[in-house]
Amino acid sequence: MDGLILNTEHLYTVAFQNIVSRYGKNYTFELKMRLMGSQSHELAKIITEELELPLTPDEFLVETRKQFQELFPQTELMPGAERLIRHLDNKCIPIGLATSSSEDSYHLKVDKHHQELFSLFPYKTFGSSDPDVARGKPYPDIFLVAASKFPENPKVEQCLVFEDSVNGVRAGLAAGMQVVMVPDPRVNKILTEEATLVLGSLEEFKPELFGLPPFED
Repeated sequence: MDGLILNTEHLYTVAFQNIVSRYGKNYTFELKMRLMGSQSHELAKIITEELELPLTPDEFLVETRKQFQELFPQTELMPGAERLIRHLDNKCIPIGLATSSSEDSYHLKVDKHHQELFSLFPYKTFGSSDPDVARGKPYPDIFLVAASKFPENPKVEQCLVFEDSVNGVRAGLAAGMQVVMVPDPRVNKILTEEATLVLGSLEEFKPELFGLPPFED
């Protein structure tokens, strides 16, 4: 969801920088790369330790929630995301949402402007809230849990993951799935080579490459 469907990766950066700036610290892109796909408690522990903040992970999470309540209602859709979601729904292709966000965070991002679109996902897995997701990305847990919710009981090799992060790609591959990656342009191209397919935007995706019905326009 974050950075692939919604522009929330940028908003996360703003939120975290707002907090760490109070202590003269900088939330770098390199640190962000390490954290993308992490569960909330993992992320808070790494940031507070790495930047030597005078906050416990729990205190950091309290501060982030204040930031999120202000920033997340401003979310916007990433290019090509709505077209792809509606296409797959119209063609009755089973789809699910697998996000490392908590359920509370999801509602902050979606409820104001995007409820109808996200209602097209019949199955949702919230990595920071679901007790079945024991480990965050790059471990495969979230995608295996997400796939288990499909009544079709698909084999893992029949599942296609869309990701923007290196950790997410590794998680999908570890689950035995194919992965389409839409990375931040600042990501080193060497780190994208594991993905099944790398795109500059979801607008470039051609469903027929994976045996899916092509776009009609």
